Amino acid sequence: MGPRQPQITPAPAAASNPNSTQNTLQIAEVRDGIAIMNDGTFRAVIMCKAINFDLMSPQEREAVEFAYQGFLNSLNFPIQIFMRSEKVDLKPYLQKLDKIRAGQDNMLLALLMEDYISFLDAIAQQANIMDKQFYVVISYPDPNQDVRSTIKQSTGFFTGMADLFGSKDKTPRVVIDEKVLEDAKTELRNRVQAVIEGLQQASVQSLPLDTQELIELYYNVYNPDTATHQHLGKFEDISATVIGKGESAAQPQGAQT
Repeated sequence: MGPRQPQITPAPAAASNPNSTQNTLQIAEVRDGIAIMNDGTFRAVIMCKAINFDLMSPQEREAVEFAYQGFLNSLNFPIQIFMRSEKVDLKPYLQKLDKIRAGQDNMLLALLMEDYISFLDAIAQQANIMDKQFYVVISYPDPNQDVRSTIKQSTGFFTGMADLFGSKDKTPRVVIDEKVLEDAKTELRNRVQAVIEGLQQASVQSLPLDTQELIELYYNVYNPDTATHQHLGKFEDISATVIGKGESAAQPQGAQT
């Protein structure tokens, strides 16, 4: 009779909130400027700079419309145009102006700056100052293609986005073959370049988002209130395996966040 095998008791699973943000995420991971979705598809995001259409002459408007029409007709893959409105926080700008005013030797300029700061502060309190951001989302493969043969399931392989939002869920996650990933990166790079060049013809400047910028975008979208006062640091600086919400305990004296 062989030696008795030790009994291993698994640790109790942490209570999960079915309404938590991580349970609604469709993103498996973000790497190399690409968002890898749970269904095995890939996304690249381009940020676009808006143009003031109202200030253009009729000839300029017609040229922009014609160029934009040609850009859309030249596409052989689907795109998604996403517009996001974000409240502008003027506090850092006002604090910067106040420091400049405090060091101003010219009393007249100091008084003018004080009036200007008070004016901006009154506007910020009376109305919501919004900033609009425009993005173009490019997918690969196309939504009508079957990608089930290119993906499989694994537990805990991709942790980037789940760890970012504090997920402790151990459900299977997507694993993408490296060759499939390289093919997707090549195709997305070509599509991104085609979109950038097409928008340039319509006088719209654009720039693809890198990994850090993608994570910040998703963080701001999923946490609109938190993102206004708690900015996300560099993802490479996060050393914890899982990031979750801490207990509501008093912070020790001298501790830094």
